[in-house]
Amino acid sequence: MIADFHFLRPLWLLALVAVPLLVVVIGRRTDVRAQWQGMIAPHLLDHLLIEKGGKRRFHPVHLTAALIAIAAIATAGPTWQREKPPFVEDTAPLAIAIDLTATMNATDLSPTRLERTKLKVQDILALRKGARTALFAYAGTAHMVLPLTDDANLIRTYVAALSPGIMPVAGKNTGKALQVVEDALSGEAVPGTILFMTDGVERTAFDAFAHYKGRNDLMVLGIGTADGGPVKTADGQFLTDATGARVRAKLDVDALKALQAASATQVATVTPDDADVRWIVRRIQTSFAQKTAEGLTRWYDAGWWLTIPIAILAALWFRRGWSVRWAVFVIAIGTALPGTRVEAAERSFADLWFTPDQKGQRAVDRGDFQGAAGDFTDPAWQGVALYRIGRYQDAINAFAQGDTAESYYNQGNALMHLDKVEEAVAAYQQALKQRPDWPEAKQNLAVAEKRKADKDKQDQDAEQEAAGLDPDQVQFDDKGTKGKEGTVPGAPQTAEMWMRNIQVSPADLLARKFAIEAKDAQP
Repeated sequence: MIADFHFLRPLWLLALVAVPLLVVVIGRRTDVRAQWQGMIAPHLLDHLLIEKGGKRRFHPVHLTAALIAIAAIATAGPTWQREKPPFVEDTAPLAIAIDLTATMNATDLSPTRLERTKLKVQDILALRKGARTALFAYAGTAHMVLPLTDDANLIRTYVAALSPGIMPVAGKNTGKALQVVEDALSGEAVPGTILFMTDGVERTAFDAFAHYKGRNDLMVLGIGTADGGPVKTADGQFLTDATGARVRAKLDVDALKALQAASATQVATVTPDDADVRWIVRRIQTSFAQKTAEGLTRWYDAGWWLTIPIAILAALWFRRGWSVRWAVFVIAIGTALPGTRVEAAERSFADLWFTPDQKGQRAVDRGDFQGAAGDFTDPAWQGVALYRIGRYQDAINAFAQGDTAESYYNQGNALMHLDKVEEAVAAYQQALKQRPDWPEAKQNLAVAEKRKADKDKQDQDAEQEAAGLDPDQVQFDDKGTKGKEGTVPGAPQTAEMWMRNIQVSPADLLARKFAIEAKDAQP
């Protein structure tokens, strides 16, 4: 701790030079003997000067000098420890990429590798309560299933829907999956962890892991056994080769060891108990603590503690007796008020010294975002506090009072939580008009536009379904035609579309989404 002691604004220490100069200059000006020494003979000067009460050692200039010295040190910002800045998440985000190749249906782990993987994901969610987790799936292509969310039940719902049958392209492309996950996490303020749950990483993907330059920690949990097992198919049969023999998928442990040796990736294999899950969670927490200590924390400014002696010394400038009466007044209030009103009294006392925004910041430091939302008068800070407690519409109203790029950007984030993607797209576009090179706004705009396109596609499919087409049939208008023009009643059609969309299972939605993304990605 002593080795870490330093000043955040050391140039303010130059004000200490004024302390001895002030004492010397003022001391000479108030020294009557020095003023008359050159005009009156020394043997007469002693009899002409009248010094009541003897020579005082403490003068007002000494008080002023002490105030300047303490204020200079306080302003210089003494510090020796770090703190997290406000509005930074306390837990690391986790992105789980699940391998959905056909071999994940091997039965060497009961009931299958994929089902065991789903159970492990549930165990991870249970140990990381309240932490944000994203979900991805990959085979020959890679896709986002869910963005970062702290809704564990939603994650469980979509994890249960995963199967190799929803993937549009067979094969395995772990390198592409790493790129997709990294792109999705690139806009995060804090570093996280990317966890691959797979029965093997192809050696052609080693370079992607070895040359990974992102901030996130990479982990691989090998699912399977070295002995392997037969692979089930979608109809409950077993996968066979050209000769009719059953395909036996084995976990390539040597390849996983080679991956760990060739890169900074942490590798482990699945265990029958929860030892692997606890290892994963422990590694996530350790990596997050190390990375936040390196760059995402700030030095705690302890200079404000020196305002206490400054206030005490400054009180000596008041008229005699005032400080005593103020002390009696404060003590009387503290003892006379009942316990239920002490908090209100403290708040009233704080009102004397802090602005509303300063009180809001103090509430944020305590983690009281509800109180901060009521204290802040600055719309931007009030909007952030409202955003943190989930009052997204109120946050939008607060952000809308500003006309800066940041206000539009924050409005877009809140609108995305309310699933108002069209308005979010417009907000991000306004932010980019003012700050064209803002990478976070560009990334969020791309996510919003993609989500809008997905919703438009779902609406189009629902309209085709209402017109009598097969709801599970995916048709692409390669000729660019727009179909028939017509008038569709708004309210009844919207209700019908909504009810029909509810009846589509998560697996069907994911299969349709992945198929569209795979087709869009084709050159």
